[in-house]
Amino acid sequence: MRQIKTVGIISKPNMARAAEIVCGLLAWLDERGVGYRCDQHTAAYAGKDKFFSRDQLPIGADLVIVLGGDGTLLSGARVVAGLGIPLFAVNLGHLGFLTAIRVEDLYPELERALRGEHRIGVRRMVDCEIVRSQTTIGSYSALNDVVITKSELARMIDLDTHVDAHFVAAYKADGLIIATPTGSTAYSLSAGGPVIFPSVNAFCITPICPHMLTNRPVIVPGNSVIQIFIQGEEGPYLTIDGQIGKPLSKGDVVICRSSPKTIRLIRPPKMLFFDVLREKLKWGER
Repeated sequence: MRQIKTVGIISKPNMARAAEIVCGLLAWLDERGVGYRCDQHTAAYAGKDKFFSRDQLPIGADLVIVLGGDGTLLSGARVVAGLGIPLFAVNLGHLGFLTAIRVEDLYPELERALRGEHRIGVRRMVDCEIVRSQTTIGSYSALNDVVITKSELARMIDLDTHVDAHFVAAYKADGLIIATPTGSTAYSLSAGGPVIFPSVNAFCITPICPHMLTNRPVIVPGNSVIQIFIQGEEGPYLTIDGQIGKPLSKGDVVICRSSPKTIRLIRPPKMLFFDVLREKLKWGER
């Protein structure tokens, strides 16, 4: 485990508590001789002029601290994906499945990280490409999910779906979700998909409000190649982690496969996966 000499800090914008937390964090790092690289929002909270773009932020960083909610973490994850830099995600939001570190535990957990005693969960991403007329017109990586949904008009969309060489179904639905185990507790869960343990090598194909009630979520191996053929005249919309969007056209093919890129997510030592589920989903205690 490499020594942490410099950290990058990514903050969610427009959060009332963030200025106090950021200023306290920078002072704490200064006292310990740890350097930091701030994104634009972090610098603004601290009243500093110097900041780094998201692409430049990880350069030279041994750790990236994310202050916000799961959405902030998702955007940060795409920045550090495949770089081997651990993400230290502090929950300043509401639900926070991924940002499991509480604000009150910020400094004790950071102390643990500086001593090299932190626990890391490795999460694999999903790669997605759009093929139009046999030409790739877009390539993306997602930590949570790749989602195809209908556009403005309230009409169902038609999606022919294959896993490897096998035809799965001709979905007529409001959309389709390809979720990683990490994303199984996000949009897929609200659409009726299962919770998948993070270390399981699998994807979940979850239809959104399917016309056929027998169309249920399907779990497929993580080494599968999922192909979705866009049918019908009304072009749907592709979203990556709910943050990046691209309109689709009839005849497009969306191809999803396991990514070689992973993220390293620091987890609280006493907060295991089922502990998070019980806390966030209000499952009963024994």
